Amino acid sequence: MYRVFEALDELVAIVEEARAVPMTAGCMVPRGDVLELLDDIKGSIPAELDDAQDVLDQRDALVGNARQNADSTVAQARGDADAMVAAAQAEADRLVAEARAAADRMVDDASNHSRSMISDATEEAHRLVTSAAREHESVTGRARSEAGRIIENANAHYERSVADGIAEQQRLVADDEVVAAAKSEAQRVIDAAHAEADRLRGECDIYVDKKLADFEEILTGTLRSVGRGRQQLRTGAGTHDYVEYPRAVDEKQQREAPLAG
Repeated sequence: MYRVFEALDELVAIVEEARAVPMTAGCMVPRGDVLELLDDIKGSIPAELDDAQDVLDQRDALVGNARQNADSTVAQARGDADAMVAAAQAEADRLVAEARAAADRMVDDASNHSRSMISDATEEAHRLVTSAAREHESVTGRARSEAGRIIENANAHYERSVADGIAEQQRLVADDEVVAAAKSEAQRVIDAAHAEADRLRGECDIYVDKKLADFEEILTGTLRSVGRGRQQLRTGAGTHDYVEYPRAVDEKQQREAPLAG
């Protein structure tokens, strides 16, 4: 390769030093020297360049074979990919079907459990309402009995007071000098009897109002417990707290029993 470059340099020097042809852009060069240099260049070209030319000549054939192999590989890859996609789609359909079946079973179980909880809550609410009604009747009956007893005692006291006043009035009427004082005393006794009767009626009203207030508190607690039970039923919180209501009512009745007697 060194000789090739050296011969080319000499060839350039000959062309640059050649005499110009008048009236033209050409020049006169020694033919023998130029041909000799060209022969040296041709002889100095390495054999690898010939091999490279052969490779270039075979390039199109190699590229065509490579393209054909690539097309075949791509077609096979596409076929494999389509088969894999079909298998994945079938597996996905199977998994979706199993998931839907499991979801349907879970929904059925949840529906059955919900219906069971609603039935239990309805029965418990009915039992609480029945218990509250019995408690209402019991409290009302005791209040009525107590009110009747108080009113009966008040009426008896009133009648005794009136009878005493009338007897005192009749006794005093016999004495002319104390008629005015007897009338005044009789009126005072009658007024006192009326006042005592009013007082007893007021105490009876207070007692009845207290019993009704206690019953109202029990009903309010019952409604609050039922509301919490319904809320827990809707949210699935678990055991209802209103199951403690009957025991609380019994304890309250036991505490109030001595007072009522």
